[in-house]
Amino acid sequence: MALEALSSTELFNFIMFDSSSAAPPTPFTNDSSDATPPEIAACSSMPRLSHPPPPPDTTTVHGRKKRRRRPKVCKNKEEAETQRMTHIAVERNRRKQMNEHLAVLRSLMPDSYVQRGDQASIVGGAIEFVKELEHILQSLEAKKFTLLQQQQASNKDQYEKSDEHNYKQVMGSSSSPFAQFFAYPQFSCSHNQLGNKYTSQSKAAIADIEVTLIETHANIRILSRRRLRQLSKIVASFHSVFLSILHLNVTTLDSLVLYSISAKVEEGCQLNSADDIAGAVHHMLRIIEEEAILVFFLNLFVWMYVAVAVAVALGFGCGSMDLGYDD
Repeated sequence: MALEALSSTELFNFIMFDSSSAAPPTPFTNDSSDATPPEIAACSSMPRLSHPPPPPDTTTVHGRKKRRRRPKVCKNKEEAETQRMTHIAVERNRRKQMNEHLAVLRSLMPDSYVQRGDQASIVGGAIEFVKELEHILQSLEAKKFTLLQQQQASNKDQYEKSDEHNYKQVMGSSSSPFAQFFAYPQFSCSHNQLGNKYTSQSKAAIADIEVTLIETHANIRILSRRRLRQLSKIVASFHSVFLSILHLNVTTLDSLVLYSISAKVEEGCQLNSADDIAGAVHHMLRIIEEEAILVFFLNLFVWMYVAVAVAVALGFGCGSMDLGYDD
């Protein structure tokens, strides 16, 4: 009877207070046999206090990153031992072949190129020996070219006018010295006649330049005209762009010079490719060429000035002698 006298709001507060003071509520179930009190059903439109919804099942979440599976290990100790023995045999065979190749390489070199018997000394001596052989080959090629030029000049009169085309072909076949040392040059020039014509295939090219780059080691070949103090300027320019020269061969042929340079790209060098190094080398040679032309014209001007001064002095001397003789 006392409950009937309470209003709906007071009744709801009384029920919630009574439920909180009692034993903890049982988990929520969907069993249809549990009857809902009419008082609570009447207040279903009001917000009710309930437990937070259970977290979503992680198995149903899409886009979840799959766990990385661990690599399979050997099932038993026998397979692990077999794998280890196979690796040891492969490594032993590799070392055996390396030692055999080093022994053959050492036998092909003179004793002066190998100071010690360790691997680093043998490989370093082989590099020095290959560079020496390259220089000898380039020198022989220059002598061969000179002999061919002399032979063709002596046999020039033997060709008749009808055979003039064949003569030009023979002359053109040997008109490019050191051509075999340039496979894919970044800059190329045509040497039609040694010392007389030096025309470039492009306006920018003033020399034959080829650069090959492997990791931090560059092999550079340069064929250009000889200039005064050209080598010292090239070495100084290389150091200015952080290129350390390891090996250098120089071969001359009349007015031409062939440089074979092995350089190392040091830390701080801004040249990252073979084309960049070739462009930098060509820029160095262009500066040296312009300086040589400037020095040539300055020397020519000085000689002309000296010649005029001497001529004027001799002229005044002769005039004074004539005047004295007439008196």
